[in-house]
Amino acid sequence: MKFKKKFLSLFIIFIVFFSNVAFANEPNIASSAAILVESSTGKILYEKNAYEKMYPASTTKIMTAILALENCDLDEKAKVSYNAVYSLPSGYVNANLINGEEIAIKDLMYALLVKSANDAAIVLAEHIGGSVENFSEMMNKKAKELGCQNTNFVNPNGIHNNNHYSTAYDLYLIASYCMKNETFRKYVSTTNYTLPATNKYEATDRVCITTNDMLRPKSKYYNKNVIGIKTGYTTESQNCLIAAAEKNGIQLISVVLHGETNPDGSSQRYIDTTNLFNYGFDDFKFTDIITKGKVIKNIEIPNASKDTKQLDLIAEDTLNGYLKNNIDTNNLSYEIDLNESIEAPIQENSVLGNITYTIDNISYKTNLLASHSVKKKFNIKILLLMFGLFLLIKGILLLLKFRNKKLKKRRK
Repeated sequence: MKFKKKFLSLFIIFIVFFSNVAFANEPNIASSAAILVESSTGKILYEKNAYEKMYPASTTKIMTAILALENCDLDEKAKVSYNAVYSLPSGYVNANLINGEEIAIKDLMYALLVKSANDAAIVLAEHIGGSVENFSEMMNKKAKELGCQNTNFVNPNGIHNNNHYSTAYDLYLIASYCMKNETFRKYVSTTNYTLPATNKYEATDRVCITTNDMLRPKSKYYNKNVIGIKTGYTTESQNCLIAAAEKNGIQLISVVLHGETNPDGSSQRYIDTTNLFNYGFDDFKFTDIITKGKVIKNIEIPNASKDTKQLDLIAEDTLNGYLKNNIDTNNLSYEIDLNESIEAPIQENSVLGNITYTIDNISYKTNLLASHSVKKKFNIKILLLMFGLFLLIKGILLLLKFRNKKLKKRRK
């Protein structure tokens, strides 16, 4: 009995140990949904419930921002409506805008993306779309254009509504598109901005401080690699964060949704985002899967000359991917698809097929080229046949010539 108990204990330790070894590098994410993506390739490095519909809260505002950038001049002014000031539910962040105030788009953008002001979002929506409803239609149209399949916006700021939802993956698609805009990048990396005086507000005391603690050097969540993007919070959505980070020329985008505030007061969205970025930067690197000119396969061309019939197929391009550090590229499986009919003559560098590597559901593909020219085989049978035909024709011609001579003699 003691032996059995000892054996069982050792077995459990063995399983736990090797499970930990196998998954030691996986980030520990407590938030309900998350995704981490390498920007240049679109490779998903981590996902958790990434396609489940959830409430996005103020992360919604990145869609409002990109539509503003694409439809407005930054120096043009928008007029603050009564609706923008007084329609906000109690407790939602605002920029203290005044009914009838005229304010530049560029200033509204700082209020929107730095302070996360909900009144600024409504001003922009009404200025661009004529109404919140029309602007929401523009938002949904843009979302579909970007490939979002599980997103529906009913307002420009993320104020809770049961019909206002998105997913971690869809929010990544929107964020990825937005981060290609240099002006957007500038706004979401700004830590503070003071709104200027306007026709209705003479003071310059409306300071916009970033809601993203990962951008604030004095915060315990500060990360020098983080360059944005947007926080969000409602009671229903809990803590949300879309973030981007750059390190050694590599950009990662993460989305964390429904992160709770822990009993010790710490914010799970920042903890999870930090873990995701550490995982993405530390456990992956850009690696050559194959290099240009590498010999992939040798084939024999059946109708080729003896000295050219053995042909190497070489890679046309270098295939590079953002792969886990422990991947052995020498043992990767691949598929080769050759042209149906390969026969001489063949010119050097002719495309004879392609090779595809599939790693983590991403396909890497390049053409296979002929390493050298292939000459057609010298066929002795055809030569003899042609020579025989030549002799036959010549014989017939001689016979005809001889016959013509005889006919001429008889006529004389």
